[in-house]
Amino acid sequence: MKYKRKLSSKQLVMKTATVGLLLNMLAFPAASAMAEAVSTPATTEAGTPSTAATPAKTAVAKIPSVESLGLNVKSAVLIEPTTGEVLLSLNADQPMPPASMTKMMTEYLVTEAVNSGQLSWDQKVIVQENASKQTGSRIYLAAGDEHTVKELYIAMAVGSANDATVALAELVSGSEQQFVTLMNETAQKMGMKTAFFINSTGLDRADMPEKFRPQAEGETVMSAMDAAILAKYIVTDHPDFTEFTTIQSYKFRERDTKPMINYNWMLEANKDIANFKAYAYPGLDGLKTGHTSKAGNCFTGTAVRDGMRLISVVMGADSEAHRFTETKKVLDFGFNNFEIKQVVAPKAVIAGTETLPVLKGKNKEVSVVTDAGVTFMVPKGTVSPQIKTAVVTNDPATLIAPIAGASKVGKVTYTYQIEGMSQVQEKTVNLITAEEAEKAGWFKLLMRAIGDFFGDLFTGIKNLF
Repeated sequence: MKYKRKLSSKQLVMKTATVGLLLNMLAFPAASAMAEAVSTPATTEAGTPSTAATPAKTAVAKIPSVESLGLNVKSAVLIEPTTGEVLLSLNADQPMPPASMTKMMTEYLVTEAVNSGQLSWDQKVIVQENASKQTGSRIYLAAGDEHTVKELYIAMAVGSANDATVALAELVSGSEQQFVTLMNETAQKMGMKTAFFINSTGLDRADMPEKFRPQAEGETVMSAMDAAILAKYIVTDHPDFTEFTTIQSYKFRERDTKPMINYNWMLEANKDIANFKAYAYPGLDGLKTGHTSKAGNCFTGTAVRDGMRLISVVMGADSEAHRFTETKKVLDFGFNNFEIKQVVAPKAVIAGTETLPVLKGKNKEVSVVTDAGVTFMVPKGTVSPQIKTAVVTNDPATLIAPIAGASKVGKVTYTYQIEGMSQVQEKTVNLITAEEAEKAGWFKLLMRAIGDFFGDLFTGIKNLF
């Protein structure tokens, strides 16, 4: 038999009072909360509901393997410059002789000097001894000749002229070897991991004028990946590069019997040239060829199609023609299988982090959104790529009103990996306040403090029973 314990009169009074107090407390916070917080659905900049939940998986066409292309080169790489995504890689990190692709660094640094005001395109250059003694591709400059920076630059970009290249290098830095120091320092800043230069031209040491050979040992080397990185800096930092790289032919002097012909047979404009139309490639507008007996035939190419630019590098092809036919395979692989897609719009709302708590605010929370959109390379035709999201917010103790709109309160990292490819694409954007978080008045803060006090008391009493 069970018995109920009889409460004393004192205990009965205490329990009755407690129940009454709890009933009053339950009524007060409910009204207070309704007055202080209004819940609204999270929206994007366009005013439509947004979520960062992982989309349903969508089947996409299988990306062909690099092996299926049957590339007849020693190394190759294909990248998209805005995302940095590597779409194709074949021995891409192997350092090799780059031949005249070395001149891309000289072109970059000369353009930098012009853009900074150190040089001007119409500035006269007096040719020195080193330039006049260059071998290989050249325009036969003599010591004391005078030409403008622009004339020499075109001779370098179009005709791959070693003498014009050295003349420009000496103009920038005083001597070719001082310029080489600048080349190597710039390569490090660009993140080129294997690149090492001994001259401005790409010539082998034995082919340099003996008097001007560097004392340090070694030869110029650069991997296909490093060449692609260098090309990326050219097309992004100097978008007007095509002013020079698309010149099909150029007559350096009035007395010259023949103009120099651009070594780049793949220029789109060559589609109407009988000798080159078989190699002309839609949208191709650069960048630099190279050839020595040690390097074989090399080519850094870049082309634009449907608003997307790709950069390709092939090294060690066995003929002039093959460096272009293999480049076509590489570029076709990129344009046929990939596209750039905005996977997250600007001002996106992150599911689960639609708001953040604010101390001393008129409202207890503030809406937050991303400050920028996110673009990734995806297989062509992909509708809903599988994007992963990681959110890191600022220390809650630092979020104290007033907080201005668009204030940084955290960051969001998006990652995406194309199925069957090793590289993971990643981009981090800021998490910002979507509105101003105003500071609450003293009376509201007082009432909130009282409510918090009784809320804590209620929790403590509840735990007694």
